[in-house]
Amino acid sequence: MSRSMPVVWSPETRRHDPRHEVWVGVATPATEVAERVDAILSAVGGRELVEAEPHGVEALRSVHDPALLDFLATAHERWRAGEYAELVGQDRVTPYVFPTPAMTAGMPTRLPAALHGLAGVFGYDTMTLVGPGTWQAAVAAADCALTAVSLVKAGVPAAYALSRPPGHHATPAGYGGSCYLNNAALAAQALRDAGHDRVAVLDLDAHHGNGTQAIFWQRPDVLYGSLHVDPAAGWFPHVVGHPEETGGAAGAGATRNRPLPEGTGDDDWLAEVTDLVDWVDAAGCDALVVSLGVDAAAEDPESPLQVTAGGYADAGRLVGGLRLPSVVVQEGGYHLPSLGGLVAAYLDAHDAAAAVR
Repeated sequence: MSRSMPVVWSPETRRHDPRHEVWVGVATPATEVAERVDAILSAVGGRELVEAEPHGVEALRSVHDPALLDFLATAHERWRAGEYAELVGQDRVTPYVFPTPAMTAGMPTRLPAALHGLAGVFGYDTMTLVGPGTWQAAVAAADCALTAVSLVKAGVPAAYALSRPPGHHATPAGYGGSCYLNNAALAAQALRDAGHDRVAVLDLDAHHGNGTQAIFWQRPDVLYGSLHVDPAAGWFPHVVGHPEETGGAAGAGATRNRPLPEGTGDDDWLAEVTDLVDWVDAAGCDALVVSLGVDAAAEDPESPLQVTAGGYADAGRLVGGLRLPSVVVQEGGYHLPSLGGLVAAYLDAHDAAAAVR
């Protein structure tokens, strides 16, 4: 059997077009664009391509609240039926008010009647807009991850899910950070459902995966480990991702965060990758999900980290050396000229390390 990871993808993942993001009140050009899919495909084209199979909404409920799924599935049609485009020229669903504890002050609340109010119940930032193809693309991204699990269940040592939009910021009942459904968490849960006793999620994205951490926060059967630019230095998601966060209740000790200072390069970044790999190995995990964000790269506009293609290759060797059944799920990475090469560098090295006996 070939040990080269197949690439699971779907043309439906191109349907999401955020067009712009609203950052500190200003509309800025979107970076999580459909061209990311083609940039990656062009670099991994020598691998077997597998088109994602549909898994249905029930599979999504394994990690997400049905209310979030219902909102995302219907939000844009409802927005388009309203007067938002005519009144303000906005044809994307954009939150208007957020019912934070500071606002509600412990009082009983009701769901907002206005859609622009309801959007703030589920969406937790102004950067993550819902457009005409967002739901379809998000579901396709989840199907990529779940199809990759199916391949691993069938005996493939590892499979790569070209999931777009990314997912690790999506919480059980919320979306944000350019993420709508948590593809990595869905893959981890599917591996558990397939009979793996303890699954690890290693998050290499430049930003902390607050959604994945939240989903597994109180569970001992899924480890979550992340290295990311330090939120205490002012980086998304700002309020979580700190070293003292190690899990709650039965999940105490099953979360590990390794925040990094701005400007971190290969050596220090790889030292933390090594720490997380050793942690997973010592914990006796029998399956692995890799949240492969490549936005820690020096050229990437979305983080201040300085990792090179060689660094990603070294990370692939370290993680592949665990020789666990693995699903690699695409997260961030926004510099189109280098994106595909960075992904390929990781995948090639992961394959080579996993094949060594």
